[in-house]
Amino acid sequence: MSTKEIPLRPDFRERAKANDVAVARLIGFDVIDVADGRAAVILSAGPQHANPMGTLHGGILCDIADAAMGMAFASTLAPEESFTTVELKINFVRPVWQGRLTAEGTVMQRGRTIGYVECTITDEQNRLVGKAASTCMVLRGQKSAGR
Repeated sequence: MSTKEIPLRPDFRERAKANDVAVARLIGFDVIDVADGRAAVILSAGPQHANPMGTLHGGILCDIADAAMGMAFASTLAPEESFTTVELKINFVRPVWQGRLTAEGTVMQRGRTIGYVECTITDEQNRLVGKAASTCMVLRGQKSAGR
């Protein structure tokens, strides 16, 4: 199948603006900003996000950080490019039981093939909850087809 035969999906920015992102619906976060190498998402954390100890599950923080960083990086792509995450790291610095969290991703370095993105996760009092970093790889041509 040639690239021309692959049905085009709506641009990620349009899906993000419409909150038409499957993982966002699953986890319950909303995209609030995507532009020029940065993106932000919010999550109202509650008991449905708890780990067995009753605090917010670390995987949920990873999800919102990954979403913010991924959309920030995707905002730098040309129309024929896509990307994949090749590394993700997160530090948890404050426990959360419930409340509104904001994850803000920023592209720190964008090369032709590799990019580095950071994310800060804060609570409603603007206290640091977590810090994440990601390495992304740009895909072109057949490698980007269908993504």
